Amino acid sequence: MEGGVRKLLNISQKKEEVKRLTQAFADAEISILVDYKGLNVSQMTELRFKLRAAGVQMEVVKNTLLRRSVDGSGAELMKDLFKGPNAIVLSNQDPVAPAKILVDFVKDNQKLEIKAAALGGKLLTIQEIEQLAKMPSREELLGKLVCTLNAVPTSLVNVLAGVPRAFVNVLNAVKDQKEAA
Repeated sequence: MEGGVRKLLNISQKKEEVKRLTQAFADAEISILVDYKGLNVSQMTELRFKLRAAGVQMEVVKNTLLRRSVDGSGAELMKDLFKGPNAIVLSNQDPVAPAKILVDFVKDNQKLEIKAAALGGKLLTIQEIEQLAKMPSREELLGKLVCTLNAVPTSLVNVLAGVPRAFVNVLNAVKDQKEAA
């Protein structure tokens, strides 16, 4: 669906679409299936904007094309759920980001239904997706790692500088003692 207008595809276009989607599913770190029924255009646009800002793509695709596209990918586990109006959310970077965005979006828009997700060859339930959304994002984890890696050399420098400092203090104490005597 492009620009809100559903296009009728001929056989060769459908094959190209399946090929493109198959590659997208193969590259995806996480695939989340949502039912968007009941969302208006502005809500859908808002959701797509939030997802796109996080480097995540969301597509409304016919279920028959979805079924053909997921073969051999981790999203194949969701094949039985491809019924009704579905949108697929794909992220090939951070699996936490789309989960956070969707869970937060559902809080304000109950009409969006998260059906399931596929992550690392495992089918995730809604509860597992909510747990994933509570995890720190990739950026937060990388920030914590940088702080930890930075703290180790700083502590090492302080420890190594402490030995000569203590030695100088001992020498000064000995000098002061000899001057006093």
